[in-house]
Amino acid sequence: MATASVLTKNAASVLVLSANSTVRARLRHALTAQRWEVHEADGGAAALLLMERTQPHATLLDGALPDLHLEDFAEEARSSHPAMDLIALDGTLAGRAGGVRSPRRGELLQVLRSVCEEATPATTTDTKAFTAPMATGVPSGSTKAASPRLADPVVDLGAAMRLPELIGGSARMLEVSHRIRLVAKRTTTVLIQGPTGTGKELVAHAVHRLSPRADRPFIALNCAAIPEALLEAELFGHARGAFTGAVQRRTGRIEAANGGTLFLDEIGEMPLALQSKLLRFLESGELQRVGENEPVRVDVRIVAATHQSLARRAQEGSFRADLYYRLAVFCIQTPALAEHLDDLAPLMEHFLKTSAGGDAPKQLSSESVGLLTAHSWPGNVRELQHVLERASILAEDRPLITPAEIELDLP
Repeated sequence: MATASVLTKNAASVLVLSANSTVRARLRHALTAQRWEVHEADGGAAALLLMERTQPHATLLDGALPDLHLEDFAEEARSSHPAMDLIALDGTLAGRAGGVRSPRRGELLQVLRSVCEEATPATTTDTKAFTAPMATGVPSGSTKAASPRLADPVVDLGAAMRLPELIGGSARMLEVSHRIRLVAKRTTTVLIQGPTGTGKELVAHAVHRLSPRADRPFIALNCAAIPEALLEAELFGHARGAFTGAVQRRTGRIEAANGGTLFLDEIGEMPLALQSKLLRFLESGELQRVGENEPVRVDVRIVAATHQSLARRAQEGSFRADLYYRLAVFCIQTPALAEHLDDLAPLMEHFLKTSAGGDAPKQLSSESVGLLTAHSWPGNVRELQHVLERASILAEDRPLITPAEIELDLP
């Protein structure tokens, strides 16, 4: 996708390159209000074509590209347009060999600052959305390409624009968001691995929401929650009379997700016999309902999740190695809460707000914050959510939660 704005006479032009339509919309709104001529692209190839037609003064690059490596795109952009500012919003790539100069460059950076401040809640701590402009290492007027990695980001819009499903701006959580954006627009099978309670289903929802399948079904199945004898019929469907109690034909979860995404939670609990049938579906795109002989072709993207090490289980023989390699085409690791405690403050704020419903959220006393901060959180984010919900209930009508209401599961 590539679009061009209505031309503004004598306006400096900027290309906004992002796979995220929300990022593009926010930047477009802010920049056009400052009389910038804004062009948009959602991929690297489309952006390079648009650059040839529009010759923008600057390109704002948000995150990873769905079709090109960042380094390849940056090298081509700098080579073809040496006078253009190239600004990566997360600070991973940047360069300038001329391009927008003061006061318009300063105006551009000010617009980016305002977008970051608008996107980042004032109560979120330890998140700096803007830093001073970087030195590119390129002399004024030079056409030499800048280094592909620079120390200081111009704008950390990656943190400000983190995915709404994921709370927190720590490096670990931003890496999860980054990997979601990388894979979402593809049809690649995704394996989400991480401890229990780390939000693996939220990641699956985010992959689906950012994919071309977003308007099609998202179907979830917990492989550990259904008895082994019923799991095959639940997954593949069954014909009437296929087994005792099958009084009518039923569509399975795979078929129900046709055109969309099937999320298989706790895939490690799937019986070996059923794993072979799932592998056959992944290889052929066809399934057989229990009790029927005719295959049914289905277009489904599989996103699986587990708290176990499937690689180790495959080595042990308790999980099919060929299925593991089919599922683990692209892996996303959700970290334990203890690995990103920088996100504890925004997580606490979020859960207190959701626990309040429509009422004013309760606040934590400093002693309560200290108690929560010192906890090891073996149950991860889910444990934090339940502790704060329980504390909000125990506090009754009092606006402040004290240590008396904090009930932790201690060893």
